[in-house]
Amino acid sequence: MKYKIIVITLCVFIAISCSPTKEEEQGVFPYEIHQAKLENGLNVVTVPYNSPGLASFYIVVRAGSRNEIEPGKTGFAHFFEHMMFRGTEKYSKEQYSEALKAIGAAANANTWWDRTVYHMTGNAGMLDKMFELESDRFMNLKYSEADFKVEAGAVKGEYTKNYSSPYMKLYEKTYNTAFTEHTYSHTTIGFWEDVVDMPNQYEYSLEFFNRFYRPEYCTIIVVGDVTPDKVDALAKEYFGSWEHGSYTQEIPKEPEQTETRYAHVQEKNFPPVLGLNYKDPAFSVENKDMAVLDVIGSIAFSEKSPIYKKLVVDERKVRQLDAGGLDMVDPGLWSVDAVLVNPDDMTEIKNEIEGVLEKLKTEPVDSADLAQAISHIKYNYAMDIDSPDAIANSLSWYTWLTGDPASVNKAYARYDNITPEDVMDVAKRYFVPQHLTVSTISADEEYVEPETLKTDM
Repeated sequence: MKYKIIVITLCVFIAISCSPTKEEEQGVFPYEIHQAKLENGLNVVTVPYNSPGLASFYIVVRAGSRNEIEPGKTGFAHFFEHMMFRGTEKYSKEQYSEALKAIGAAANANTWWDRTVYHMTGNAGMLDKMFELESDRFMNLKYSEADFKVEAGAVKGEYTKNYSSPYMKLYEKTYNTAFTEHTYSHTTIGFWEDVVDMPNQYEYSLEFFNRFYRPEYCTIIVVGDVTPDKVDALAKEYFGSWEHGSYTQEIPKEPEQTETRYAHVQEKNFPPVLGLNYKDPAFSVENKDMAVLDVIGSIAFSEKSPIYKKLVVDERKVRQLDAGGLDMVDPGLWSVDAVLVNPDDMTEIKNEIEGVLEKLKTEPVDSADLAQAISHIKYNYAMDIDSPDAIANSLSWYTWLTGDPASVNKAYARYDNITPEDVMDVAKRYFVPQHLTVSTISADEEYVEPETLKTDM
């Protein structure tokens, strides 16, 4: 009877693609991506992979702290990462854990600005149990106000622990300074005052879950010793009755920054830190600006770069130097970060970094260095996707960025056409002082630039 149900339910799928496109075959992602969408809007992705007896099961929720638009209501996307493990009427918290052990699976979750991801890896022969467990909590999560307050207290403890680090304090202050309207202004865990008030927000928590834990916001990704037919059938069986939601929202747009801003954390007896944080573009597979910025980070500030050799190796004025940006749904920050040895060198190091960025605007990078950087970026990606979990995790990024996991190939194809002229053009447009937020840690009460430096800028 079960097999009849599987065959019948396959007929209600729409937009099924069970073979790779030519672009997928030739792209950086070497495996077939099968996609099917249920009538309720849930996207189902399957990647068969030679991992006998093993499969990874991911659910990507395209909602994170970016979606927390109401004042006083931050931290709830992260909060639900906790609450989703509190249990349902069918499976209590303890019963859920025992069920995972019984099928040899391990489960976890993580939250960020643009998404929340739930994942487990275990026995591929028990895939139906994975579907049952996950569908139950996504469709039937239930918790009391008392349970809510207990978990809200745990989130407060997590905030206190994490933000005892000066690095985390600076991270929070940098984004709060760089963004004045957009919700990237608060980090994933939320503003402290909202975390403190969270125990009083039980009713809002139910509303948040009702808004975003809906099929149209979610994608299931299954990778490993599986077949698309079985995954599609199980998805329909366990998630087919999940009701489509009706909530829509408009994320506040960040106005253009018009002057350099400063974020400082005073911390005695701590290594001085300097960060130059420039506004960067939203992720797009159609626009290669972010890919160019990735290449700039690799060429200009890697361990092979002249500035790294000078400041870290030869002069030993910098303990750590790196650069890069994060792929995000909306424009974020591209940063050069340095951990210094002596706080008195702060202005000199800032001048050195800005000198490298200015040089990129006027002098073409070496073609061989450019080719090597691009090759390195693509090679690292290809070498990392060597297990069901790594593959599913990789596809989850492109799922929450674009809604389409197959966009991974378009994303990496952007690198193929980057020229030295592109590097100069991007450097000119993004590395400008009016779009810069300077972040610092030192024993000083504030970071003050010399007047001559301000005039030069």
